[in-house]
Amino acid sequence: MNVNTGIDTGDKYIKTMLKTFKLVDIRRKYNELIEEAIAKNLGYKEFLISLLSTEEEGKQKRRTERNIKAAQFEKITTLEEYDYSFHKYQNMQKIKELSTLEFLDKRENIIFIGKTGVGKSHIATGIGLKACEAGRKVLFENALELINNLSKSAAEGNLKESLARLSKVDLIIIDELGYLKMDREKESIFFQLVRSRYEKKSIIITTNLKLREWDELFTSQLAATAILDRLVHHCHIINMGIEDGDDDSYRIKGKRKEIIS
Repeated sequence: MNVNTGIDTGDKYIKTMLKTFKLVDIRRKYNELIEEAIAKNLGYKEFLISLLSTEEEGKQKRRTERNIKAAQFEKITTLEEYDYSFHKYQNMQKIKELSTLEFLDKRENIIFIGKTGVGKSHIATGIGLKACEAGRKVLFENALELINNLSKSAAEGNLKESLARLSKVDLIIIDELGYLKMDREKESIFFQLVRSRYEKKSIIITTNLKLREWDELFTSQLAATAILDRLVHHCHIINMGIEDGDDDSYRIKGKRKEIIS
Protein backbone atom coordinates (compact mmCIF):
# COMPACT_ATOMS: atom_id res chain seq x y z
CA MET A 1 0.00 0.00 0.00
CA ASN A 2 1.31 3.42 -0.92
CA VAL A 3 1.53 5.48 2.27
CA ASN A 4 1.28 8.68 0.25
CA THR A 5 -2.12 7.77 -1.20
CA GLY A 6 -4.03 9.10 1.79
CA ILE A 7 -2.01 12.30 1.80
CA ASP A 8 -2.45 12.82 -1.93
CA THR A 9 -6.18 12.12 -1.70
CA GLY A 10 -6.52 14.54 1.22
CA ASP A 11 -4.63 17.23 -0.65
CA LYS A 12 -6.83 16.76 -3.70
CA TYR A 13 -9.96 16.95 -1.54
CA ILE A 14 -8.76 20.18 0.11
CA LYS A 15 -8.06 21.82 -3.25
CA THR A 16 -11.41 20.68 -4.63
CA MET A 17 -13.36 22.03 -1.68
CA LEU A 18 -11.47 25.32 -1.59
CA LYS A 19 -12.19 25.72 -5.31
CA THR A 20 -15.86 24.85 -4.76
CA PHE A 21 -16.17 27.48 -2.04
CA LYS A 22 -14.14 29.96 -4.17
CA LEU A 23 -11.50 30.44 -1.50
CA VAL A 24 -8.91 31.47 -4.06
CA ASP A 25 -6.13 32.74 -1.82
CA ILE A 26 -6.33 29.96 0.76
CA ARG A 27 -6.24 27.43 -2.09
CA ARG A 28 -3.13 29.03 -3.51
CA LYS A 29 -1.28 29.49 -0.22
CA TYR A 30 -2.55 26.88 2.24
CA ASN A 31 0.59 24.71 2.14
CA GLU A 32 2.72 27.78 2.79
CA LEU A 33 0.39 28.84 5.61
CA ILE A 34 0.55 25.37 7.16
CA GLU A 35 4.35 25.48 7.17
CA GLU A 36 4.26 28.96 8.70
CA ALA A 37 1.84 27.78 11.40
CA ILE A 38 4.12 24.88 12.27
CA ALA A 39 7.19 27.12 12.39
CA LYS A 40 5.42 29.62 14.65
CA ASN A 41 3.70 26.91 16.68
CA LEU A 42 0.30 28.52 16.09
CA GLY A 43 -2.78 27.15 17.82
CA TYR A 44 -5.87 26.11 15.87
CA LYS A 45 -7.59 29.45 16.38
CA GLU A 46 -4.55 31.48 15.31
CA PHE A 47 -4.14 29.25 12.24
CA LEU A 48 -7.79 29.76 11.31
CA ILE A 49 -7.38 33.52 11.67
CA SER A 50 -4.32 33.34 9.41
CA LEU A 51 -6.32 31.49 6.75
CA LEU A 52 -9.25 33.88 6.90
CA SER A 53 -7.12 37.03 6.87
CA THR A 54 -5.23 35.74 3.82
CA GLU A 55 -8.50 35.25 1.96
CA GLU A 56 -9.87 38.60 3.10
CA GLU A 57 -6.77 40.49 1.92
CA GLY A 58 -6.84 38.71 -1.42
CA LYS A 59 -10.51 39.42 -2.03
CA GLN A 60 -10.08 43.07 -1.11
CA LYS A 61 -7.12 43.42 -3.49
CA ARG A 62 -9.05 41.87 -6.38
CA ARG A 63 -12.09 44.02 -5.65
CA THR A 64 -9.94 47.15 -5.66
CA GLU A 65 -8.34 46.14 -8.96
CA ARG A 66 -11.78 45.59 -10.50
CA ASN A 67 -13.04 48.93 -9.22
CA ILE A 68 -10.01 50.79 -10.57
CA LYS A 69 -10.36 49.15 -13.98
CA ALA A 70 -14.09 49.97 -14.11
CA ALA A 71 -13.41 53.59 -13.09
CA GLN A 72 -11.49 54.22 -16.34
CA PHE A 73 -9.10 56.78 -14.88
CA GLU A 74 -7.10 58.59 -17.53
CA LYS A 75 -4.00 58.27 -15.35
CA ILE A 76 -3.37 56.72 -11.95
CA THR A 77 -2.33 59.52 -9.59
CA THR A 78 -2.45 59.23 -5.81
CA LEU A 79 -2.94 61.89 -3.15
CA GLU A 80 0.36 60.84 -1.61
CA GLU A 81 2.15 61.86 -4.83
CA TYR A 82 0.71 65.36 -4.91
CA ASP A 83 3.07 68.21 -4.04
CA TYR A 84 0.99 70.41 -1.72
CA SER A 85 3.81 72.93 -1.50
CA PHE A 86 3.54 73.71 -5.22
CA HIS A 87 1.69 76.98 -4.78
CA LYS A 88 1.44 77.22 -1.00
CA TYR A 89 -1.89 75.49 -1.20
CA GLN A 90 -3.90 76.25 1.92
CA ASN A 91 -6.47 73.47 1.56
CA MET A 92 -4.22 70.50 2.39
CA GLN A 93 -6.20 69.71 5.53
CA LYS A 94 -9.44 69.96 3.57
CA ILE A 95 -8.23 67.46 0.98
CA LYS A 96 -7.09 65.10 3.75
CA GLU A 97 -10.57 65.41 5.22
CA LEU A 98 -12.17 64.61 1.86
CA SER A 99 -9.87 61.59 1.45
CA THR A 100 -11.63 59.95 4.40
CA LEU A 101 -14.66 59.67 2.04
CA GLU A 102 -17.08 61.00 4.61
CA PHE A 103 -18.49 63.20 1.84
CA LEU A 104 -19.65 60.02 0.06
CA ASP A 105 -21.57 58.87 3.12
CA LYS A 106 -23.18 62.31 3.32
CA ARG A 107 -23.87 62.30 -0.46
CA GLU A 108 -22.01 65.57 -0.93
CA ASN A 109 -20.29 66.92 -4.03
CA ILE A 110 -16.85 68.45 -4.63
CA ILE A 111 -15.91 71.14 -7.15
CA PHE A 112 -12.22 71.82 -7.82
CA ILE A 113 -11.68 75.20 -9.49
CA GLY A 114 -8.38 76.27 -11.03
CA LYS A 115 -6.61 76.84 -14.29
CA THR A 116 -4.98 74.09 -16.31
CA GLY A 117 -2.06 72.34 -14.66
CA VAL A 118 -2.67 73.04 -10.97
CA GLY A 119 -3.48 69.40 -10.17
CA LYS A 120 -7.28 69.35 -10.15
CA SER A 121 -7.51 66.05 -12.02
CA HIS A 122 -4.64 64.61 -9.97
CA ILE A 123 -6.44 65.19 -6.68
CA ALA A 124 -9.84 64.14 -8.05
CA THR A 125 -8.28 60.89 -9.25
CA GLY A 126 -6.53 60.41 -5.91
CA ILE A 127 -9.84 60.68 -4.07
CA GLY A 128 -11.40 58.35 -6.63
CA LEU A 129 -8.69 55.76 -5.95
CA LYS A 130 -9.39 55.98 -2.23
CA ALA A 131 -13.04 55.29 -3.01
CA CYS A 132 -12.11 52.26 -5.14
CA GLU A 133 -9.99 50.90 -2.30
CA ALA A 134 -12.95 51.34 0.05
CA GLY A 135 -15.11 49.21 -2.22
CA ARG A 136 -17.02 52.07 -3.83
CA LYS A 137 -17.94 52.16 -7.51
CA VAL A 138 -16.31 55.08 -9.32
CA LEU A 139 -16.45 56.45 -12.87
CA PHE A 140 -14.00 59.00 -14.25
CA GLU A 141 -15.29 60.81 -17.35
CA ASN A 142 -14.07 63.73 -19.41
CA ALA A 143 -16.96 66.23 -19.42
CA LEU A 144 -17.14 66.48 -23.21
CA GLU A 145 -17.13 62.72 -23.70
CA LEU A 146 -19.70 62.19 -20.96
CA ILE A 147 -22.16 64.69 -22.42
CA ASN A 148 -21.62 63.40 -25.97
CA ASN A 149 -22.22 59.81 -24.86
CA LEU A 150 -25.40 60.76 -23.01
CA SER A 151 -26.56 62.78 -26.03
CA LYS A 152 -26.04 59.72 -28.20
CA SER A 153 -28.06 57.64 -25.74
CA ALA A 154 -30.83 60.22 -25.86
CA ALA A 155 -30.86 60.15 -29.68
CA GLU A 156 -31.15 56.36 -29.55
CA GLY A 157 -33.93 56.52 -26.96
CA ASN A 158 -31.77 55.01 -24.20
CA LEU A 159 -31.13 58.02 -21.95
CA LYS A 160 -33.28 56.69 -19.11
CA GLU A 161 -31.33 53.42 -19.09
CA SER A 162 -27.99 55.24 -19.24
CA LEU A 163 -28.90 57.45 -16.29
CA ALA A 164 -30.10 54.39 -14.39
CA ARG A 165 -26.69 52.73 -14.90
CA LEU A 166 -24.91 55.86 -13.73
CA SER A 167 -27.13 56.00 -10.65
CA LYS A 168 -25.49 52.77 -9.44
CA VAL A 169 -22.07 54.46 -9.41
CA ASP A 170 -21.17 55.84 -5.98
CA LEU A 171 -18.90 58.58 -7.32
CA ILE A 172 -18.81 60.18 -10.76
CA ILE A 173 -15.78 62.36 -11.51
CA ILE A 174 -16.50 64.84 -14.32
CA ASP A 175 -13.17 66.19 -15.51
CA GLU A 176 -12.54 69.51 -17.28
CA LEU A 177 -16.03 70.96 -17.25
CA GLY A 178 -15.42 74.28 -18.92
CA TYR A 179 -14.15 73.38 -22.37
CA LEU A 180 -17.51 72.84 -24.03
CA LYS A 181 -20.54 74.92 -24.88
CA MET A 182 -23.85 73.16 -24.36
CA ASP A 183 -26.94 73.58 -26.47
CA ARG A 184 -30.38 73.25 -24.89
CA GLU A 185 -30.51 69.49 -25.41
CA LYS A 186 -27.12 68.79 -23.80
CA GLU A 187 -27.91 71.28 -21.07
CA SER A 188 -31.12 69.39 -20.30
CA ILE A 189 -29.27 66.08 -20.23
CA PHE A 190 -26.63 67.42 -17.84
CA PHE A 191 -29.37 68.82 -15.61
CA GLN A 192 -31.06 65.41 -15.53
CA LEU A 193 -27.77 63.77 -14.53
CA VAL A 194 -27.22 66.25 -11.70
CA ARG A 195 -30.83 66.01 -10.55
CA SER A 196 -30.76 62.19 -10.59
CA ARG A 197 -27.82 62.21 -8.17
CA TYR A 198 -28.99 65.08 -5.96
CA GLU A 199 -28.81 63.96 -2.30
CA LYS A 200 -28.36 60.36 -3.49
CA LYS A 201 -24.85 59.96 -4.87
CA SER A 202 -21.76 62.16 -5.15
CA ILE A 203 -20.14 64.05 -8.02
CA ILE A 204 -16.66 65.52 -8.27
CA ILE A 205 -16.19 68.23 -10.90
CA THR A 206 -12.94 69.81 -12.04
CA THR A 207 -13.21 73.08 -13.94
CA ASN A 208 -11.23 76.11 -14.97
CA LEU A 209 -14.30 78.34 -14.56
CA LYS A 210 -15.25 80.22 -11.43
CA LEU A 211 -18.85 79.61 -10.39
CA ARG A 212 -19.92 83.05 -11.55
CA GLU A 213 -18.63 82.15 -15.02
CA TRP A 214 -20.69 78.98 -15.40
CA ASP A 215 -23.32 80.74 -17.50
CA GLU A 216 -20.67 80.55 -20.27
CA LEU A 217 -21.27 76.79 -20.37
CA PHE A 218 -25.02 76.95 -20.74
CA THR A 219 -27.58 78.73 -22.86
CA SER A 220 -28.58 81.12 -20.10
CA GLN A 221 -27.80 82.23 -16.58
CA LEU A 222 -31.14 80.74 -15.54
CA ALA A 223 -30.02 77.28 -16.68
CA ALA A 224 -26.65 77.67 -14.97
CA THR A 225 -28.36 78.67 -11.73
CA ALA A 226 -30.74 75.68 -11.83
CA ILE A 227 -27.81 73.27 -12.19
CA LEU A 228 -25.57 75.03 -9.68
CA ASP A 229 -28.34 75.12 -7.07
CA ARG A 230 -28.35 71.33 -6.94
CA LEU A 231 -24.60 70.89 -7.24
CA VAL A 232 -23.56 73.34 -4.52
CA HIS A 233 -26.36 72.70 -2.01
CA HIS A 234 -24.25 69.98 -0.37
CA CYS A 235 -20.82 70.73 -1.78
CA HIS A 236 -17.16 71.32 -0.96
CA ILE A 237 -15.78 74.03 -3.27
CA ILE A 238 -12.00 74.01 -3.47
CA ASN A 239 -10.29 77.02 -5.08
CA MET A 240 -6.96 75.87 -6.46
CA GLY A 241 -5.96 79.22 -7.95
CA ILE A 242 -2.29 80.12 -8.00
CA GLU A 243 -0.77 83.50 -7.25
CA ASP A 244 -0.92 86.23 -9.89
CA GLY A 245 2.13 86.34 -12.07
CA ASP A 246 2.97 82.66 -11.54
CA ASP A 247 2.33 81.14 -14.96
CA ASP A 248 4.02 77.82 -14.30
CA SER A 249 1.74 74.83 -14.02
CA TYR A 250 2.02 72.06 -11.42
CA ARG A 251 3.12 69.63 -14.15
CA ILE A 252 5.85 71.93 -15.48
CA LYS A 253 7.28 72.59 -12.03
CA GLY A 254 7.16 68.88 -11.29
CA LYS A 255 9.23 68.18 -14.39
CA ARG A 256 11.72 70.87 -13.44
CA LYS A 257 12.09 69.37 -9.99
CA GLU A 258 12.81 65.98 -11.58
CA ILE A 259 15.43 67.50 -13.86
CA ILE A 260 17.11 69.39 -11.01
CA SER A 261 17.23 66.28 -8.85
